[in-house]
Amino acid sequence: MLSKKDLDLTQSYLEDYSNIRGGFCDAVHLPQNDIEASQLLKESSQKKIPITISGAGTGVAGGRVPFGGDILSLEKMNRILEIKKFPSGEGEALLEGGVLLQDFLDAAEAKELFYPPNPTEKSSCIGGNISTSASGARSFRFGTTRDYVLGLKVLLSSGEVVDIERGKIFSDKDGYMDLPLGSGDSLRIKVPGYKMPKVKNAAGYYSKARMDAIDLFIGQEGTLGIVTRARLKLLKPLKGLLDCYAFFSRQQDALNFIYKAKNRSRKSSGRGDGLDAISLEFFDGNSLRLLRQRNKNIPGEAEGAVYFGQEVDKDSESTIIDAWADLIQECGGSLDDTWFAQTKKEQDELARVRHDLPDMVNEYIKQKKITKVGTDLAVPDEKIDDMIGCYTKLLGEAGLPYVMFGHIGDSHLHVNILPTDEAGCKRAKDIYKLFVERALSLGGTVSAEHGIGKTKHAYLEMMYGKNGLKEMAGLKKRIDPPCILGLDNIFSKELLR
Repeated sequence: MLSKKDLDLTQSYLEDYSNIRGGFCDAVHLPQNDIEASQLLKESSQKKIPITISGAGTGVAGGRVPFGGDILSLEKMNRILEIKKFPSGEGEALLEGGVLLQDFLDAAEAKELFYPPNPTEKSSCIGGNISTSASGARSFRFGTTRDYVLGLKVLLSSGEVVDIERGKIFSDKDGYMDLPLGSGDSLRIKVPGYKMPKVKNAAGYYSKARMDAIDLFIGQEGTLGIVTRARLKLLKPLKGLLDCYAFFSRQQDALNFIYKAKNRSRKSSGRGDGLDAISLEFFDGNSLRLLRQRNKNIPGEAEGAVYFGQEVDKDSESTIIDAWADLIQECGGSLDDTWFAQTKKEQDELARVRHDLPDMVNEYIKQKKITKVGTDLAVPDEKIDDMIGCYTKLLGEAGLPYVMFGHIGDSHLHVNILPTDEAGCKRAKDIYKLFVERALSLGGTVSAEHGIGKTKHAYLEMMYGKNGLKEMAGLKKRIDPPCILGLDNIFSKELLR
């Protein structure tokens, strides 16, 4: 097994998009298979050497950044083992945790199959996607990574294997379940008793009545085990795709368009106009001003934009375009300021513009050498206006620059605060806490897709309370007795003492 110890070779493993600084490790290990990874875990457990699991480094909550111990990188465990297509037109894929998302998407497309979660950062890895139940623009229709995980192979810190399939093992009425181990034994655990909010949620360990055991290892941020293989569900490819950016001179017009589009896209609406969005993304005026630095053709007067998509076929395409055009005009938008994309090249260009924004935010914080302060809050649909009002009011009063964008179809927006110095960073963090208080009071979550990592412990405690965190710590100690995996991810390692 290849190992790196020289600082020049390990430095790139000590960072992610959170821009957390000060991380350090003794060595980086690159196992090529389960046997090597299992042996490393056994030895590390015996010696009580902390192990941080490293994916592609695209996380934004600091989960990849270690503060001591060793790193286990999945980059050599990156094989797509099998992609099967069934007579129904759907399929399955078996792949290792280090497979990059873009490689997987390309391989599925070559087999005429479709992987719906489609997280924004295509250079992320599948193991990382599973560790936070990542999602992307199409989560409005298709859900998150969790919804497509059919099976997992997980290595525990003991070197034992948990090989688990969806639909096989559930917690009992008291919250207990028995995890099957590769040795033939089983491990009895108790699921935490807190209740998760009824929104898109990636905050802490999954917990619900009669829960499927596989869900415990989705969103666990490398704290319970290492996902070395995953079996994922694939769907039939879309018949065709229409993507669009609609720009509006007033932010409220863009929001009104979104709310109407959401209502018309619900099959229960009974409307016959054909609108049925698979994605709904929002950009405020600040986001558009930042984006214009790379995209000069963004309309100069726009104060709000919506990026949306819908599945179409040749027979319905023109009718659907007309229906969307009517809605855009009804909400005060101009078709002259609307970009429709029907070809793959045009769609890729629109997707690039979408990706430019988080990319530019990450560049900014790296240049300023500050820690990223960006929300990942989601609230119930009927509370999104309240949450947007909270964002704009508090940030306006503080005079801090920011951009607000993201998955408004799920009532899940990212507000990235862009202070110019450390004093501004402190004000930003104080305001972030007020955002969290408001979101929780509305029945929301502190993390919808990015996880908690090392940056949001306090917010998770606000969400579940001290007892909730103690339940998580107790579960971790049961599954990872030496307490070496992913220390300080999700909750402080102090809770493990």
